[in-house]
Amino acid sequence: MSLLVVGLSHRSAPVSVLERAALGTDAQIKLLQDTVAAEPATEAAVLATCNRIELYADVDKFHAGVAELSTLLAQHSGVGLDELTPYLYVHYEDRAVHHFFSVACGLDSMVVGEGQILGQIKDSLAKAQELHSAGRLLNDLFQQALRVGKRAHSETGIDRAGQSLVTFGLQQLAEGADVTAWARGKKALVIGAGSMSSLAAATLARAGVAEIVVANRTADRAERLAALLEEQYGPGLDAADDTHLLARAVPMESVPVELTRADVVVSCTGATGLVLAAEEVAAAVEGRTGRPVAFDGAGSGGRTADRAPAPRTNADSADVRQTPLPPTSVGTDENCPLDVAAVQGGFSVLGEAAVAGMDAATLEQHAAWAAGSAVDRREAARRSPEADAELITALAATAATVGRIPERRKPEPVIDVPRPAPALSLLDLAMPRDIDAAVHRLTGVRLVDIESLAEASADAPMAADVDQVRRIVSDEVAAFGAALRAAHITPTVVALRAMAADVVANEIARLEGRLPGLDDKHRGEITQTVRRVVDKLLHAPTVRVKQLAAEPGGAGYADALRTLFDLDQETVASVSRAEDSTEKNRGPR
Repeated sequence: MSLLVVGLSHRSAPVSVLERAALGTDAQIKLLQDTVAAEPATEAAVLATCNRIELYADVDKFHAGVAELSTLLAQHSGVGLDELTPYLYVHYEDRAVHHFFSVACGLDSMVVGEGQILGQIKDSLAKAQELHSAGRLLNDLFQQALRVGKRAHSETGIDRAGQSLVTFGLQQLAEGADVTAWARGKKALVIGAGSMSSLAAATLARAGVAEIVVANRTADRAERLAALLEEQYGPGLDAADDTHLLARAVPMESVPVELTRADVVVSCTGATGLVLAAEEVAAAVEGRTGRPVAFDGAGSGGRTADRAPAPRTNADSADVRQTPLPPTSVGTDENCPLDVAAVQGGFSVLGEAAVAGMDAATLEQHAAWAAGSAVDRREAARRSPEADAELITALAATAATVGRIPERRKPEPVIDVPRPAPALSLLDLAMPRDIDAAVHRLTGVRLVDIESLAEASADAPMAADVDQVRRIVSDEVAAFGAALRAAHITPTVVALRAMAADVVANEIARLEGRLPGLDDKHRGEITQTVRRVVDKLLHAPTVRVKQLAAEPGGAGYADALRTLFDLDQETVASVSRAEDSTEKNRGPR
């Protein structure tokens, strides 16, 4: 049997695929049950978080295991196998252990060093134990991963390399400001009452928000969270402190009303569809500010990289900027190859409004004319379509980089229109997303979600402690592999000693038949002597074979031992089954 992991994460798949592949609680249970029922796997555990879905299994065949686990992931995630396969990664044996220990230490997290993953690993193990899908291998693996993760956090400064996803998300909302200063006195709405939402509520409470409203589909969970927040951070703790937190619970139906009061919204539910549509957010901001909310190309602090700009024509090019540029010398430049009469809005013929929509040959003429040279229009018109396409591509690339078609002389001044601070800040930590991505384009709103967190964390600096954690992981992987290989030979050694004990017992019984007059004292001495001889003969080879088996490539020593001593395979297997049964019935530690 060998450890195999098949999965996908924020490192291998786009957020859109992770959203569609997200597994609810029922889907995880069914996936575990179907995996252990499949032929290649005897044990299984699922690690499903907001940015990863991984299936761990003990398999007896690598290729069959990969095929079966991939198929099961596709079936239960609802994403077709052909579409899912390019984003899947596979780790086997020691590489699988190394990957899992790295995950447990936060090295593979979206925010390096975050500690929430340890709680998620613990929950995954408890679920597998409850369903009896975790045997000896996965019990040992998950327990050791938890110890390795705790060691990394206690022995190194990995916590300084990153924060929890909640803290990192709030930092993104604060846009570089101190989170405590940014959050102080604000009203917060927390949608959901699970572990991530509870952590977000506690983080906001510690940051000094004035009020937290908890909305959840299950009312008693929302009420418990609100009561806990009031108990820990509410009035009565310090009469001199004016930052007492007010916390209350509301039903989900009250979310639209609470949106009009909130400054900050954090959402993390298990819903499969959207919890907040863009229209609801827009209505809430309008209700709060009294001003209409429009969709723009970027939004207040929103992302634009994933949205291509709409094509512009001469008719609408004058609306490119919110504030018009001052009029210049339209129609006064001699020999300009452009049709200046088509230029609208007082823009210079050297500016982007004049050249928008022109063909490549004319654009080339305009560029040459602006540089002070002359180009024969007929010669330029003879350019091939391929050359035109190359020129258009180059111009488009330049425009995408600098935000406008380049001017060759007399550049117009760029007027930077400052944007007001957002009226509403939203943090979406759910997978699949709770908040409509179109909210990014709403004016007066700032949305940070899993996708934007991934973009922001990609360039985050790594702490020096990460190298130390990597060394810890490497050492622990080697130790776990040695222990696993040594444990693999244990049933064979136990069977060998059992066979030796049977030989001793049979020979003593045979001696008693030949010497019936032996008294109890002599019989006992003879029995102890024979047992000591057998134990001494077996001691050195069994200790040595365990040492050899613990080394890389030592798996064959168990087979050699069985062959040399002609051990019954069923006896060895029965010892293994007894040990596995004990491990499967063991509860969480």
